[in-house]
Amino acid sequence: MSINLIENGAMEMNGALYHNNVLDTVEALIPNPYNSCHAADLLELDNGDMLCCWFAGSDEGNADISVVVARLKAGESKWGEPVKVSDDPERSEQNPSMFLTPDGDIWLIYTAQISKNARPDAHSLQSTAVIRRKISKDNGYTWGPTEDIFTREGSFCRQKIQVLSSGRWVFGNWICFNDDTHYGSDISVVHISDDKGATWRTVEFPNCRGRVHANLIEVAPGKLIALFRSRSADNIYISHSDDNAETWTEPVRTSLPNNNSSISAIKLASGTIAIAYNPVRGNDDPTITCWPRLRCPVAIALSDDNGESWDLARLIEPGDGFIGSLNDVNNKRYEYPVIMQAKDGTIRAAYSYANRKCVKYVVVTEDWVRGAVKAEKPQYNPTK
Repeated sequence: MSINLIENGAMEMNGALYHNNVLDTVEALIPNPYNSCHAADLLELDNGDMLCCWFAGSDEGNADISVVVARLKAGESKWGEPVKVSDDPERSEQNPSMFLTPDGDIWLIYTAQISKNARPDAHSLQSTAVIRRKISKDNGYTWGPTEDIFTREGSFCRQKIQVLSSGRWVFGNWICFNDDTHYGSDISVVHISDDKGATWRTVEFPNCRGRVHANLIEVAPGKLIALFRSRSADNIYISHSDDNAETWTEPVRTSLPNNNSSISAIKLASGTIAIAYNPVRGNDDPTITCWPRLRCPVAIALSDDNGESWDLARLIEPGDGFIGSLNDVNNKRYEYPVIMQAKDGTIRAAYSYANRKCVKYVVVTEDWVRGAVKAEKPQYNPTK
């Protein structure tokens, strides 16, 4: 990156870009004047600016939780202060994503649920959520009116809208239900639009109970994979479509662990699939719901065979270093990573840092994840 970086010293929550001399990464703690923040997303604009949005306020689910947006201007070395952009004083506004349309508008899409302040006895009110949109036509400086775009109660989102090679738009969501499973009965759906978001229709993943946060990736024209968070806290799951997202296979386990926390997967310019996640698990039974506290460390893994195997991975956030079943509770939570690839080829990541104190921003490369030594898979020798 052709900007001035701070080479040494402790990072401060002031937005300044630092060079981590140990990991050889570029990092920043984006300013956050709120008590809590979570669920970041990143977007690079055509002018080179980088936007980061997340939800912030007193605590997840409260009425004062709103969507904020911060900006890193092109060529500068410091993130600006976040600006509040959502506007419902009664609902908790969460899980924002930013989609840059082919026409240059930015769609800010997020959930809005009845707040815990209105129903303090409820475990959670995600089953009351709808999905909303605000549009910016000036690179995110101002935003238009709030619109409800998916009104089925319990609708939740995380990954931004994806545009397929055919021009079709697809948007992976999940539906939260008000039952005693603590969202273990959630199902995943794909919204499909062939008129640039003017109208949508919905298809459901088969046998997908508890497989949520679907990350949709077109690996070849008309052929997609979906990678899922698991409410069972066992593994990341994968599903396939060979018909432009019209039908899907039943989600099955990958080799990657999952702790019932959000994941983020993209296709890199090289064709490799990259995924950011917490490389820990809390359970091996795929039929139950499990919510482990541990959300540390954060890693990026790579797949060169469209998600079938994941033999390359590296930590971008080591966390606090505690390990062991009786000691890992001492780690803070570093969670909900999002990744994207910038025009310069670097991989940009953001995630909730140190128990949601702020959002951390990290810049690496695909080669950084792969490392300098190119190892080969071991070959099985039946004589040894």
